[in-house]
Amino acid sequence: MTDSPRFTLENLLPAGHRATSLAEDVRNGLTGMPKTLPPKWFYDERGSKLFDRITRLPEYYLTRAERQILRARAPEIAALTGARVLVELGSGSSRKTRMLVDALSGVATAGPAGPQLGPAMDVALGLPRALGKGRKRKKPPAEEPPDPEPDAVTVTGTMTAEPPGDPGAATGAAPAGTLELYAPIDVSESALQEAGDALCRDYPELRVHATVADFDTGLVLPDLPGPRLIAFLGSTLGNFDPARRAAFYAELRGLLRPEDALLLGVDLVKDPATMRRAYNDEQGVTPEFNKNVLRVLNRELGADFDLNDFDHRAVWNEEEERMEMRLWSRFSQTVRIPALGMTVDFGRGEETRTEISTKFRRAGLTEELLAAGLAVDHWWTDPQDRFALLLVTAPGSATDSADS
Repeated sequence: MTDSPRFTLENLLPAGHRATSLAEDVRNGLTGMPKTLPPKWFYDERGSKLFDRITRLPEYYLTRAERQILRARAPEIAALTGARVLVELGSGSSRKTRMLVDALSGVATAGPAGPQLGPAMDVALGLPRALGKGRKRKKPPAEEPPDPEPDAVTVTGTMTAEPPGDPGAATGAAPAGTLELYAPIDVSESALQEAGDALCRDYPELRVHATVADFDTGLVLPDLPGPRLIAFLGSTLGNFDPARRAAFYAELRGLLRPEDALLLGVDLVKDPATMRRAYNDEQGVTPEFNKNVLRVLNRELGADFDLNDFDHRAVWNEEEERMEMRLWSRFSQTVRIPALGMTVDFGRGEETRTEISTKFRRAGLTEELLAAGLAVDHWWTDPQDRFALLLVTAPGSATDSADS
């Protein structure tokens, strides 16, 4: 564990976890039919930078749409949840989360002053009491690129525009500030370290408790005083197949307390041409990103993939209502993976699936969650109904009040 007065980083993964997990995923995935590789292996340093470029491409609407909703609804989310702890699953760079941090800290609506950190949180973390009386931001975070669409959201089918310069006017102001701790969870220790350092620098009174963990080995939530708001953004849920989603909901339901809430970001079913463009950009960044998994296998396992021998494919699977990224073998070939003692044969035109990205419909997703004992209390979309943010609770939670 890495400790400082305001930043702790705990690694829950066993020694050698990355190497063991990669070997297992490659061995199982490349001997299956069809061949598959999990999308988490896109994300070495190079892959993370490529994905950051993807989120800024004009074709890739997902990040832009989610950010629109967050900007418009963060004060309302803060008021509804009153969260003392913000947990983020798969946090990465934590950039979008700053809108929630601002709203929950009272920065967005009440200026720099916020609550004094509570002693219960200090005791739970085993850290000394923080000095100072209020929450304030040391300096503004880096500017995000402007959104081309106006800041407006759809609430149960009704468009509500946010008045310029007053993000809380249409939805009610956030409380003066409830947030005491940000708890990011990610498989990448370096990403957590970088994001935690930046947040501690920019928010001098905020505590950060980061956890290195892998969802594939079980979901963990910090056992800290609540209410807790668990954010699972970026439509990462769409990378799970139906069985994996059901298991995730069950794990989450078992960990949620009555006062907790889940903020879930999902991409919605829409015109297939729009979705295909999002995964087939004109600049060719997405093909580079897709092939990066082969670079990882070459570097980590000594494989001899020639990236030029595989083509990027992005296909809309109508039956499953999901986009699929695949690597298409240009001819019959054999690839050696010395670290695993494997040779893998690829037929001409054979495809290896590297990612699924399920797109959701409101009724279907609500039913999935309800079957796991979870209720959708609020559903917000961007103006074009491309993306949705859901506030989800266990029955009887403190935020139980459906939109009307």
